[in-house]
Amino acid sequence: MANSNSCLTTPTKTPASRRNQQIQSKMQSQSKDPVNAESRSRFEAYNRLQAAAVAFGEKLPIPEIVAIGGQSDGKSSLLEALLGFRFNIREVEMGTRRPLILQMVHDLSALEPRCRFQDEDSEEYGSPIVSATAVADVIRSRTEALLKKTKTAVSPKPIVMRAEYAHCPNLTIIDTPGFVLKAKKGEPETTPDEILSMVKSLASPPHRILLFLQQSSVEWCSSLWLDAVREIDSSFRRTIVVVSKFDNRLKEFSDRGEVDRYLSASGYLGENTRPYFVALPKDRSTVSNEEFRRQISQVDTDVIKHLRERVQGGFDEEKFRSYIGFGSLRDFLESELQKRYKEAAPATLALLEQRCSEVTDDMLRMEKKIQATSDVAHLRKVAMLYTASISNHVGALIDGAANPAPEQWGKTTAEECGESGIGSWPGVSVDIKPPNAVLKLYGGAAFERVIHEFRCAAYSIECPPVSREKVANILLAHAGRGGGRGVTEASAEIARTAARSWLAPLLDTACDRLAFVLGSLFEIALERNLNQNSENEKKTENMDGYVGFHAALRNCYSRFVKNLAKQCKQLVRHHLDSVTSPYSMACYENDYHQGGGFGSYYKLNQALELSDTSRDEPMKDQENIPPEKSNGQETTPGKGEDSHITIPETPSPEQPCEIGYGVVKKEIGNGPDGGGARKRMARMGIRNMEPFRVQNGGLMFGNTNNGSKSSSAYSEICSSAAQHFARIREVLVERSVTSTLNSGFLTPCRDRLVVALGLDLFAVNDDKFMDMFVAPGAIDVLQNERQQLQKRQKILQSCLTEFKTVARSL
Repeated sequence: MANSNSCLTTPTKTPASRRNQQIQSKMQSQSKDPVNAESRSRFEAYNRLQAAAVAFGEKLPIPEIVAIGGQSDGKSSLLEALLGFRFNIREVEMGTRRPLILQMVHDLSALEPRCRFQDEDSEEYGSPIVSATAVADVIRSRTEALLKKTKTAVSPKPIVMRAEYAHCPNLTIIDTPGFVLKAKKGEPETTPDEILSMVKSLASPPHRILLFLQQSSVEWCSSLWLDAVREIDSSFRRTIVVVSKFDNRLKEFSDRGEVDRYLSASGYLGENTRPYFVALPKDRSTVSNEEFRRQISQVDTDVIKHLRERVQGGFDEEKFRSYIGFGSLRDFLESELQKRYKEAAPATLALLEQRCSEVTDDMLRMEKKIQATSDVAHLRKVAMLYTASISNHVGALIDGAANPAPEQWGKTTAEECGESGIGSWPGVSVDIKPPNAVLKLYGGAAFERVIHEFRCAAYSIECPPVSREKVANILLAHAGRGGGRGVTEASAEIARTAARSWLAPLLDTACDRLAFVLGSLFEIALERNLNQNSENEKKTENMDGYVGFHAALRNCYSRFVKNLAKQCKQLVRHHLDSVTSPYSMACYENDYHQGGGFGSYYKLNQALELSDTSRDEPMKDQENIPPEKSNGQETTPGKGEDSHITIPETPSPEQPCEIGYGVVKKEIGNGPDGGGARKRMARMGIRNMEPFRVQNGGLMFGNTNNGSKSSSAYSEICSSAAQHFARIREVLVERSVTSTLNSGFLTPCRDRLVVALGLDLFAVNDDKFMDMFVAPGAIDVLQNERQQLQKRQKILQSCLTEFKTVARSL
């Protein structure tokens, strides 16, 4: 350990030759001192380990001092005083941008400071820099370059500077950005919060010592940043408190009681916490390094002299003298860090052995991976086993599984709709809320929920209203073909047309929703496979690094699910075409009201409900309600007793009365058209004209002669069409679609997935197969990774050897 007093009191007029002789004599005496040699070797070992940790991103519990405090609290001046020379660190403003790791090495051979910066992302150091201005320029340029690259106002990535000098202690300090209340002009408003968060992150590790600076003009009770320090170290067990600019406070002391109360800081820092009180030269003019150190020593002398001579009664020197002055703080920091180094050496040695073993294992895996790029047979085998494992996990998720956690990997109904981009069911105006909609489900459970939701959506669609023109076109066309089922056929045709228009989009949406549920299983299967391998400690080949293979596997799975969705859409459309065919008897089945129809929709709402939410009211019957019959009696216009009966060219469906197709008793007027009228009557197949009224040459649908009321043909057809639509929907949903979707989606995923993926991925020649593993430049990437691992292994092994030597000397 260097003697601080001798360094600080170097005479300004000592000849250079004499000064060199003194340094050489001190070097010889220190080389013979085993304690100094031991601490020096320990310090160098930790410095090299710290450099390796920064370069390779190692998280090592190295004892380090982290300087924290508000802006303008004197951190930069303290660092310059510790270094023993100025390099305009305050003008760089690096305290508000990036942390700076200062590795100070007490080297008596360095008569002038030698500063070297560690290369970014490397453990190597650059060439020595002697000029103080050049040091500041490097800090500034590196800071600006990184912030421009990351597009941020601050960065936690540190700059590492090694300073070798005859007048600095063996000490390493991490200087952090200073706390600020408000962002500077041109900086984001979030800069103060970002700085506070970054400093807390740097100071939180328990192996780091906090050096908290606060200027003497601030009272403890009104300290802005003391609470932030308490959040990091509530008991101040690893915090060194430094009151900076102590000379500004001296003139306020008049007697010993005031001085001792202030120096004790009782009531704010705890009984076991003693702050250090430091004052440094205020003169910022350019002076030599030797003069700078002399000024520091002079300020310490002046402060003690003031407390002794200008304060009545002086101060309690026995209690507080060792805590006053820069020299006292520097000696304590150096001894405390050496003490922490010695205590941490055994644990550091054990951790280094562990890291070296891990890096060796990584090297072996990398070698195998590089070797595997030329072993096609091995890659095929490993890839096939991995693909089969993923396929098996997909099947297990479909059959029902709770690993991984559904709370994390599952989705609610709303999340499925949002993430799939499908939205609501087409043509459905009501809000469909199936049971368990708020639960996070995946796999077979989510599939069944979508099936149930589809059924709810289908049963909520009513047969849409039909215009009178459409009814007339269909009705008259059937009437013209003859037969006795004109109204029934017309209403059935209307129902079939409505079913094709309204149910087809529902079927497509159901297929898309189910395809999304199955497509989401790929990521879950990967996670399940990873968890299972970790739990069983399987030493299977790690496929994570093969990005091209993973991308190909994902694409094949996605294509497989899309093909299933396409096939299922064709199958359910075929079922829809079949049930809406004119030759289908679905509209005429008599057992509709016995086992299906409206009752089936109510059964849907009795499904197993597992979620906590309950419905406000039961879902109402969504079946079509026939149009209400008019209370007013429709009359046939233009009644006249002398009118002649003629056969209308275009019967109107608007007229009331039900068309009868029985034997017709006709009353035909005289005229040349009588025969033609009879032919047309016969062609229309109208045999019973009793319900009809004929007026002004037109066939009208009116009331019967006895005046009984009857529904209109239009209303009757709409009501009948609604019933036919419900029958078609019942047959389609209950007998066809549900089973088709299950067999079209789930069965292939269970039985054919592994075969389909295998054909796509492995039924290719070796060159095409290797494209998934040896992409352009992939070999170069692997070799670069191996080189980085080799460098990391080398530096860690070197540190391990050094620490073994250090451990033997303890």
